[in-house]
Amino acid sequence: MIATYDIGTTVIKGALLAENGEFLAYSSQTLDMVKNGVAGHYEADPLQWKQAFREITAHNLKQVGPGADVRAAIISGNGPTLVPVSHNGEFLSPVMSWMDRRGTAETARIKEVSRQYLDPTFYLPKALWLAKNRPDVYAETEHFLSCPESMLFWLTGEAVTILPGSHFLQYFWDDALLESLSLDRAKFPGFSKPGKMIGKVSDAGAAASGLPQNLPVISAGADFVVSLLGTGAVYPGRACDRAGTSEGINLCTEIKIADSRLMWYGHVVEPWYNISGIISTSGRAFDWVKDVTGAGNMRNDELDAEAAQARPGADRLLFLPYLTGERAPLWDPNARGAFIGLGLNHTRKDMVRAVLESVGFAMRDVIEVMAEHGARIDDLRITGGPSKSALWNQIKADITGKNLLVPESTESELLGDLALALYGLGDTDDLAETADSIVKISKVYEPCVETRGLYEDMFGLYRGAYGGLKDIFSSLSRIED
Repeated sequence: MIATYDIGTTVIKGALLAENGEFLAYSSQTLDMVKNGVAGHYEADPLQWKQAFREITAHNLKQVGPGADVRAAIISGNGPTLVPVSHNGEFLSPVMSWMDRRGTAETARIKEVSRQYLDPTFYLPKALWLAKNRPDVYAETEHFLSCPESMLFWLTGEAVTILPGSHFLQYFWDDALLESLSLDRAKFPGFSKPGKMIGKVSDAGAAASGLPQNLPVISAGADFVVSLLGTGAVYPGRACDRAGTSEGINLCTEIKIADSRLMWYGHVVEPWYNISGIISTSGRAFDWVKDVTGAGNMRNDELDAEAAQARPGADRLLFLPYLTGERAPLWDPNARGAFIGLGLNHTRKDMVRAVLESVGFAMRDVIEVMAEHGARIDDLRITGGPSKSALWNQIKADITGKNLLVPESTESELLGDLALALYGLGDTDDLAETADSIVKISKVYEPCVETRGLYEDMFGLYRGAYGGLKDIFSSLSRIED
C-alpha cells in the first residue's frame, strides 16, 4: 500500500491506498488561513500542515492495524504557495499562499528584465517581494520551496524544486533571471520531475511525522498536476475540472497553445500538452455568499436545495466571481466581484444561484479561449468538494455545453499520487494507462437543451460586464484608505 497525502488550502487529506486504487484508510483535517487583516495578503500556517499530517498518519496506520506494508509516501499540495525554510530546517513566516497577490510591483520588475509576465501569485514574485520587504526572512532562508516540496524536505531533509516538465520552466526561473533580479541562486533548489524517489524518511522525519523510518518518499508536486492523473485526463480531449476553493480547467491536448490568457506546459504524460486556466475564487465565492447572506449555519446541500428553487439565470441576475482578482483568462489583480441586475425581487436563493452560475461562466470563458486555437474538449472530469453538488454539476454542464463526468472517487489528488508512486517504484512504465485504470466514472451530467439559449445570452452579458467595469475596478484600486 501507498501513503498518499494532499495539502489543500482549507483541508489536508491522506489515505492508505492499495495498488488498484482501493481506499484502505482515509482521514482529513481542516486548515485555517492566517488572518492578518492586510488587503492582498493571504498567508498559510505550515505548523498546521505538520500537525494535521501527524494526526492523519496516526489515524490511517491505526485503521489498517499493525504490520501494515507501507511501500512509499507521496505528497501533493496547493501552489504556488511559497515556503521559506531556514538553515536549521524551520519553516519561516510569512508563508505566502497561492492566493497572495502582494507582489504586483515585483511582477512588473520581472517583466521588465525578462519580457515575460509572471502573475503576482507565482513563486518568483513572492521571493522577490520577501527580498525587498522582509530582508530578515530572506537572509535566514536556506531554501525557497513550494507547499509539497517543503513537506518532502521535512520528511527527508532533501530540497528539490518539482518541475513537471521543461515547458513549466517559463513559470519558474533560470540562472540568468535570478542574477538579473539580484536573487541568491543557492536559495532555489535544483529541479526534479514528479514520480522520482527523492529520499527516505529520516530519523527526524519519522519522529516528527509518525511514518516509518527509511520509507521511500516520491515526488508529486502541485495538486493540479496530480489531479490530471487522478481524473483520467491523460488522453487528448479530456479535461479536468478541479473544483475547490479555486477552479482549475486543465486540458490534455496534442496542440501547443501559446496564448498569454492561458498557461501551457508539457503534460506529465508525454508527449501531450496541458493547457490550463485557473479561476481564482469559485468554492471560496460560494462560502462567501453563504456567510454574507446569513446562511453560515446551513449545510451546503440545504443551501443547494434552496438555490435549486431559483430559475435558471437567477431571475436575470449576474455575478462576477472576481473576489480576489482574476487569473485566467483576464489576469487582472484589480478585478473585483459584483452583482449586476440586483433588484428588490431577488432573494438569497437567486444570489446563491447567480454565484454558482458565475463559476460556470468563468469556466466557459477559459474553454472558449482554448477552442479559439482548435483544441478539442470532449468532456470535463470533475474533482474536489463541489463535485458533490448535483445542482452545481448540472449548471456547469449546461453553461459549458460539455458532458461533466463525476469519478467514483473524487479524491483525484490522492489517486494521482498513487499513480505517480507506482511509476516511481517501478511497478509500471505507462503512467497514462495506470491512471486510467485507477479512475472509475460513476455519473455523467449532460447539457440541458432547454437552457442553452438562455445561458448563451447570459454568457455574452457576463463577458461584457467585465469589459464595462474593468476601468472602474482599476480606479477603485488606486483609492487610498
